[in-house]
Amino acid sequence: MTRILLADDHKIVRDGLKRILAATTDLAVVGEAATGEELLRLAKTIDCELAIVDMSMPGLSGMALIKRLKAEKPALRILVLSMHGESQYAARALKAGASGYLNKDSAAEQLVGVLRKIAAGGLHIGDAAAASLVAADKAPHEELSDREFEVLRLLVEGLGPTEIGARLHVSVKTVSTHKTHIFEKLQVTSTAELVRYALQHGLAN
Repeated sequence: MTRILLADDHKIVRDGLKRILAATTDLAVVGEAATGEELLRLAKTIDCELAIVDMSMPGLSGMALIKRLKAEKPALRILVLSMHGESQYAARALKAGASGYLNKDSAAEQLVGVLRKIAAGGLHIGDAAAASLVAADKAPHEELSDREFEVLRLLVEGLGPTEIGARLHVSVKTVSTHKTHIFEKLQVTSTAELVRYALQHGLAN
């Protein structure tokens, strides 16, 4: 039996995933969390082999959460479940320590098979992610740090520096510094240009 922790800030999503897994005899949800911090606490106290983690939750999330989980529990297998484009996010998630990346649109059809594959020691990435991992020429946004990439994503979603600082638990000054570095690396001069860049490269929802 593979014991699974489930983390997503939307209860309806957690309930849907639990319904899918309830139909199996070898996969069981043993704990659920709505935030990254809650997931970390559960991982320390509940015996489990695998975690399903939403990429975008309030507070600690994304690459930072994956890295913290792997630091706390190195043997834990992590499946990232996200609505974000696989080609741009999956490679970063795997490099951070995840064992697989699955778009929420594909979850109902692929979830059980992917979880079994990961539990057995395999990795799961789609063709788009595989292509980005082996691409010889890096796009400018691939040179961003994980934190800069998170700030980029939130800027494109329309959040301001104060909101981003609250979401990531950093100061407004730190957000502004990240924003400056993002603009320099992507060679854009305004948020409008940044949004246009994100749309062109499949970084926007």
